[in-house]
Amino acid sequence: MIDAIPTDLWIGGKQVPSSSGARFPVHNPANGAVLTTVADATPADGTTALDEAVAVQQTWAATAPRERAEILRRAWELVIARRDDFALAMTLEMGKPLAESQGEVAYGGEFLRWFSEEAVRVNGRYTSSPTGAGRILVAKQPIGPTLAITPWNFPLAMGTRKIGPALAAGCTMIVKPAAETPLTMLLLGQVFADAGLPAGVLSILPTTSASALTGPLIDDARLRKLTFTGSTAVGKVLLSQCATRVLRSSMELGGNAPFVVFDDADVSAAVDGAMAAKMRNIGEACTAANRFHVDNAVRAEFTEKLTARMSALTIGPGDHSGVQVGPLITAKQRASVDELVQDAVSKGAVITTGGAIADGEGYFYPPTVLTDVPTDARILREEVFGPVAAITGFDGEEAGIAAANDTEYGLAAYVYTTNLDRALRVSEAVESGMVGVNRGVISDVAAPFGGIKESGIGREAGSEGIEEYLETKYIALP
Repeated sequence: MIDAIPTDLWIGGKQVPSSSGARFPVHNPANGAVLTTVADATPADGTTALDEAVAVQQTWAATAPRERAEILRRAWELVIARRDDFALAMTLEMGKPLAESQGEVAYGGEFLRWFSEEAVRVNGRYTSSPTGAGRILVAKQPIGPTLAITPWNFPLAMGTRKIGPALAAGCTMIVKPAAETPLTMLLLGQVFADAGLPAGVLSILPTTSASALTGPLIDDARLRKLTFTGSTAVGKVLLSQCATRVLRSSMELGGNAPFVVFDDADVSAAVDGAMAAKMRNIGEACTAANRFHVDNAVRAEFTEKLTARMSALTIGPGDHSGVQVGPLITAKQRASVDELVQDAVSKGAVITTGGAIADGEGYFYPPTVLTDVPTDARILREEVFGPVAAITGFDGEEAGIAAANDTEYGLAAYVYTTNLDRALRVSEAVESGMVGVNRGVISDVAAPFGGIKESGIGREAGSEGIEEYLETKYIALP
């Protein structure tokens, strides 16, 4: 199946080799084996892709919204038709179990269908001035050529969540996928070509030299927008680059999601939610629950039940039957997770399951539960991005809210309570762009995705998502 995936760059609606001829390997994190090699894009390739995007921008912007919508709709249909190919590609290059990869195909593909419908609903307004001295016409126009930088953890969905609204709005786009997981995005390039997307509208440039490729693009006056999903540290660097040109940018950055369980919560339901919020994507998600703040009245019960569930999970290569927990993306990522665990233990945290790297090939880390985690443990401050749940206790609603807000991040939060008034109070008080109440999974194609504080700028998905790719123009009329 891997042999059927394009491995060259997508520029001008077709596959082309790197201008340097260089290629780089893509590894299977379950065993470290090389799956294949892909073309390694150069700055010159970036310039070529931008040349193509600029050349067709006006034509694409002038394309009828219905025509843009139909191309996105056909792309969605083709993604679903090739569901098995996309799922296997994701599992092999990223590590997640096949069942989760199948879920990402459905979720990621849905952004193409959603924005195919939003393409025909870009509205302005027309009204009289309050003074009666004139009329106000407000129009929405595509921003123009856009650079998208996508992460490795959701190789399909993080791309379609940007490509869908950009194309729907009438913007051309260059995508730089993560070097760890380029195959899924290259396969999507083939899908768009098959769906009839005009040449030059979408380019896909894998590279091992991200800053060398993206830096000149960001500095080029012809580029009108940057959209990035990744770490807060990298996002800050990109924002500083964008500042020199006042380049429009959207940033979906890191998270350190609190999972707050109050004393009136249904503990069994909270554990179900915790498993979903923690273990989705092997914990390698910016929305993953990292800090479990549990009222001391129910903490022992919650810890016992969560430990039992985590310890029962089956670990192994994602393409093997029955596997629930695949490998982490790299040896470096696994070492980072283990470092956070060992730091917490050295400061007094207690391991109730997991907590040690097993021998053998692949970058596996066992599902781990820590309790009695001290407030000075790094794991309460840093994004874990792995299958580790860190539990702390609190007493009373105000203490739970304070614990949830004790972070510079503000992407996602989870609240468990059976009291509706409390649910509303806490949801409003928690400093987060998204809050799940008695739900462990909150991502929804129809809802705005994004954070506050150091978790980002802007929103993706929902009816709000297309606004990120539109300029607002005011026209004064007599």
